[in-house]
Amino acid sequence: MDPMKVEVKEIENLFKLDPYLKPFEREIRRRHGVLQEWVGKIEKLEGGMDTFSQGYKYYGIHFLPDNSVVAREWAPGAKEVYLTGDFNNWQWEATPFKKLDFGKWELHLPANSDGTPPIKHLSEVKVIIRNQAGQLLDRLSPWAVYVKQPPKEANQGVNYKQYVWNPPAAERYQCQHPKAKRPKSLRIYECHVGIASQEPCIGSYDNFADNILPRIKKQGYNAIQVMAVMEHAYYASFGYQVTSFFAASSRYGTPEQLKRMIDVAHSHGLYVLLDVVHSHASKNVQDGLNQFDGTNSCYFHDGSRGEHALWDSRLFNYMEYEVLRFLLSNLRWWHDEYKFDGYRFDGVTSMLYHSRGIGEGFSGDYNEYFGLNVDTDALNYLALANHMLHEQNPECITIAEDVSGMPTLCRPIVEGGIGFDYRLGMAIPDKWIELLKEFTDDQWKMGDIVHTLTNRRWKENTVAYAESHDQALVGDKTIAFWLMDKDMYTHMSVLSEPNLVIDRGLALHKMIRLITHALGGEAYLNFMGNEFGHPEWLDFPRAGNNDSYHYARRQWNLVDDELLKYKYLNEFDRAMNQLEERFGWLHSDPGYVSWKHEGDKVIAFERAGLVFVFNFHPTQSFTGYRVGTNWAGTYKICLSSDDAEFGGFGRLDKECKHLTRHEHYGGRENFFEVYTPARTAVVYEHISD
Repeated sequence: MDPMKVEVKEIENLFKLDPYLKPFEREIRRRHGVLQEWVGKIEKLEGGMDTFSQGYKYYGIHFLPDNSVVAREWAPGAKEVYLTGDFNNWQWEATPFKKLDFGKWELHLPANSDGTPPIKHLSEVKVIIRNQAGQLLDRLSPWAVYVKQPPKEANQGVNYKQYVWNPPAAERYQCQHPKAKRPKSLRIYECHVGIASQEPCIGSYDNFADNILPRIKKQGYNAIQVMAVMEHAYYASFGYQVTSFFAASSRYGTPEQLKRMIDVAHSHGLYVLLDVVHSHASKNVQDGLNQFDGTNSCYFHDGSRGEHALWDSRLFNYMEYEVLRFLLSNLRWWHDEYKFDGYRFDGVTSMLYHSRGIGEGFSGDYNEYFGLNVDTDALNYLALANHMLHEQNPECITIAEDVSGMPTLCRPIVEGGIGFDYRLGMAIPDKWIELLKEFTDDQWKMGDIVHTLTNRRWKENTVAYAESHDQALVGDKTIAFWLMDKDMYTHMSVLSEPNLVIDRGLALHKMIRLITHALGGEAYLNFMGNEFGHPEWLDFPRAGNNDSYHYARRQWNLVDDELLKYKYLNEFDRAMNQLEERFGWLHSDPGYVSWKHEGDKVIAFERAGLVFVFNFHPTQSFTGYRVGTNWAGTYKICLSSDDAEFGGFGRLDKECKHLTRHEHYGGRENFFEVYTPARTAVVYEHISD
């Protein structure tokens, strides 16, 4: 990679998009000067980013063509380093590493006399560190690719064990399908392999490949975002307390089974995103990175800067050369070894602001995003990661979990941006919960809803979503639960008597999802099960529930049962995605809102050649309601939340044609008249001029 490619050649475009950034030009250039320096340094010392970002080929345990083994570690604080395991009868000090420069250690083991490797596939190994005080500490390698917790019946404790993964060629999964192309419209199904099983157990990669991926494809999503793949000792952490960054979680199966799962996803044309946690790491010493070399630093900052008080975790030292190699190589590993297509970076806001005490309260003052308010080392790492990923694979998509609204975060490197393709619209789910929790239906303000859905940076793409996976956790409520609560247990049968709570819940669930999908961003995300209003919370097995898996699963039987109303929400979700596939509103310009009437509770907007009309009024329907549009001609309903197949009342004639009149209305050149029943969302397509 040519370091000249990270020059900000198109920075003036940044200021055309947002003139308020002009006073910060010097800092924007300075930030990218640091990026330029890093790329130049890597070019000089490593020969380029390509080599630097494949550290997994250098570190860890590797088998050479003659079946000898070479192992390397970076442990700058260690006095001595050893490798032990089955291969040397667990003699901790029998097999020492040789100390190299810059904190590196290396070990060579010749092949056995019969030509076989000295360490067998699935042999257990440990790295032994002698610290500066002379103590021997057993550790898992930071570069371990397969770690596993012993089963309870083995009575071997709870600490994870590292196993060498070197299966025979015949047992290695060979991918059959090409990686997915970058979708123009990104419709993401966020999922967790472990809770994807209907049975009260941990789901497997194979179950997900065979039973869940076809559901996702049928539902109209074109991407999956897979959570909790990087190994994490604490299951209930949802994968956000990573202990082994290069190891695919063994809870769900083997590395080869994960490769198969991703290959099957590619066979369905699904783009596969990995949830990446490079914002922090577990404090776990025995199973994780913490204190690997016997010191409190190594991969992390020492002292308070290396501690995240809120998450009780460790913070990476993004200024350290080998830490950058570790993290960038980690991204390359998942791309090269498992064929992941793109990444969602977790905790970006916390990475950038954790040490300054700003938290998640942002006023919008641009000074909050520059100067000493921001961890510029973390920001530089994110820019470096985006530069590397997009140079390596132009089809790669990166998403930032960012609530701050930082300017430039989702603009290209060449403009002076940080290079993310999307950020999460994290204010949107918070707004829906606020409305459902604190206001009656007649108190909902249409202007407030529209503002939340449209308040995003121009030309910085946003992933819109109606509810987050955190809301599914025990102690919180999903939108379906906020809307219908206990009535979901008694009145979701199509044979049960009519129920006003369920009728309201079904209607608003559909409306909330559609307006979020159509107005809230340039991509859409749904968490597994929410598409059909999964009725129960998510509670991982723990001491407080007697290690039960009853709530750590998804009840697919509910949506598959023709006698239950969950099918209505599921069908509407599919219809939304199919309509977006036809018209592509997610990759069109943002919607133009022509109408937001507080008294009528009506919102109308245009996007991608469609006209959307939402009537949030709890009781009032309107006939002959005028809807403005700039496109003259004839309109017809292409989606109605009131259709019987979606659990509605069938009050709209979908064959009715609506002709525009050339008269200004709602700031538009024309209008046409519609019937808009209470609590309905209707989409009109332009069928002729």
